[in-house]
Amino acid sequence: MSRKINVAIDGYSSTGKSSLARKLASQLGYVFIDTGAMYRSVTLYFLQNGVDYDNVERVKASLQNIEISFEWNEEEQVSNTVLNGKNVDSLIRSAAVSGEVSEVSAIPEVREFLVRQQQEIAMGRGIVMDGRDIGTVVLPDAELKLFMTTDFDTRVERRFQELSIKGIEMSREEVAKNIEHRDYIDTHRAASPLYRADDAILIDNTKLTEEDQLRLTLNLARRTIEKFNENTPQE
Repeated sequence: MSRKINVAIDGYSSTGKSSLARKLASQLGYVFIDTGAMYRSVTLYFLQNGVDYDNVERVKASLQNIEISFEWNEEEQVSNTVLNGKNVDSLIRSAAVSGEVSEVSAIPEVREFLVRQQQEIAMGRGIVMDGRDIGTVVLPDAELKLFMTTDFDTRVERRFQELSIKGIEMSREEVAKNIEHRDYIDTHRAASPLYRADDAILIDNTKLTEEDQLRLTLNLARRTIEKFNENTPQE
């Protein structure tokens, strides 16, 4: 029986990490973990409950009241994000959450809380996980690491179109400012900032179709799985 690997996908916001990770996991028969949805869920809880980000004790206490899980939606064939028993998929993609999620993600206590959960999930292997620090902090021993990048203007347009489809009104200028703000925080925060791991494969998908990048990463994954099984004794 072929042993499974873990796949870590990192990169900037609006580079299509989650979409690729979801499709790659489906093709491999692996479990997809959307860590971005986890940080967005914490952000939503903080916003709904008026949590002061600078109050460390309040942050720690609030985290103890947060339970995040993923439930498969058979009808829509997607995995729903569940916060304290409620499907919050639409709420965590709101402009309000998008504007605050990088701030919340930079809080060391929040990162420690979620990283611990993510590492526990990945112990079972057969995981495709995307985020900002998966290959560097969460799964530094992942057998396959990918780092996604895209031209800035393309990222803005993709994000703008995504929000428009969801009925969220934001101008292209507002989207651009939001992405710039998130990039700065993601790369400058003290707790596990975004950067490419030394052993991560860089994928610039600016000119790649979704089918092209899936084909590329699927081939990389299959070769990695084959090599992993050749070099790892069966238990």
